[in-house]
Amino acid sequence: MSKSPRRLRRGELPVDTTELAQFLIGKTLVRDHPQGRMTGRIVETEAYVVGDAACHAFRGETPRNRALFLERGHAYVYFIYGCWHALNVCGEVAGVGAGVLVRAIQPIEGIEIMRSRRDGQRDVDIARGPGRLATALDIDRRLNGTDLCADGPLWLAGSLGPAGRIARSRRIGLSREIDRKLRFFESDNPHVSGPRAP
Repeated sequence: MSKSPRRLRRGELPVDTTELAQFLIGKTLVRDHPQGRMTGRIVETEAYVVGDAACHAFRGETPRNRALFLERGHAYVYFIYGCWHALNVCGEVAGVGAGVLVRAIQPIEGIEIMRSRRDGQRDVDIARGPGRLATALDIDRRLNGTDLCADGPLWLAGSLGPAGRIARSRRIGLSREIDRKLRFFESDNPHVSGPRAP
């Protein structure tokens, strides 16, 4: 990798969760792991906003979703379908539950480490989808509540290159709020996990 990633400051992150989901496209996710550093370009996100019945915060704060109510730029990690974890970046201000699901990254650094955790999958499939992403980067509930704007094992960095054209569509796999167009992705990036239709 030609450039070292620059950690994002909280003040750079939009407060509004939908704006944050768009802002994160093209930014860098960094995982400092005992096996080595892994990084990836964020190419797909989904916003889960205030008042959104599909958001885990919709019914209020609980022990399970408490991290989702932290100030923007913290990690909310949950276990889903009994088989994988998913990483979210908290939005809004402290006490308001909303977040951005990081659906896919384009691996940049530490690809061999990621591949070893994904049973040798081809590069385009290593972190294409939230469960694959979390598995590849060894993200689980131990990282729930991590400050992604501070020094630590998981953090957000600026872009290492210009973002591609950003498209917007409905979110994937929901049974509620299915018509909201709150999914953002680089339209021509092969590492995007879902359909390209709006």
